[in-house]
Amino acid sequence: MLATDTLNGANMAFEFADLPYDYTALEPHIDAQTMEIHYDRHHRAYYTNFTGAVDGTPMADQTLEQVCASITADSPPAVRNNGGGYYNHNIYWNSMCDGGSSPDAALSSAIDSAFGSMDELKKQLTQAGMTRFGSGFAWLIVQGGKLVITSTPNQDNPLMPVADQQGTPLLGLDVWEHAYYLKYQNKRPDYIEQWFNVVDWAKVSERLAAAS
Repeated sequence: MLATDTLNGANMAFEFADLPYDYTALEPHIDAQTMEIHYDRHHRAYYTNFTGAVDGTPMADQTLEQVCASITADSPPAVRNNGGGYYNHNIYWNSMCDGGSSPDAALSSAIDSAFGSMDELKKQLTQAGMTRFGSGFAWLIVQGGKLVITSTPNQDNPLMPVADQQGTPLLGLDVWEHAYYLKYQNKRPDYIEQWFNVVDWAKVSERLAAAS
């Protein structure tokens, strides 16, 4: 995720990474037009606004994770909202793949220990996404060695001290309307149900291993 970009003459350790698949790769579950608008307009705006907000500040020399971990209620909205949006979307894009994938043995064991089954995890993550009023994200995180499901409003995330539940994000579900409205209109449950068909559980397994 980290590289060197030049913005207004300053070198900063942030990049606008390419999608790991084509816009059409997740169809029919997520349509190409939504993918293009979501990635190249919404995500790019978060990135551009965030890098502009931290340019010339000590945050320009931090990692994106360090910036998120430093967010407080008094942090500048341009940093909190755009930094969160930039980070959250990086997780979101890299939590999906064409056809989905399966969890490894360690993740499967952790899921069974925390939730009893993959079906129960999906049920609870769906509930977290459905009950997040307005816009936000639902998350699978690791907290103290245990898997936990939570959600955050707007572009907050579990790395931020302002979150109700803090931990290392393993999987992020975007429930902002711009993530699904073109195809699903106001039917958030249909979007979430279809989203599970493209979850990259192998990537989630990698994140759990790294967090452990």
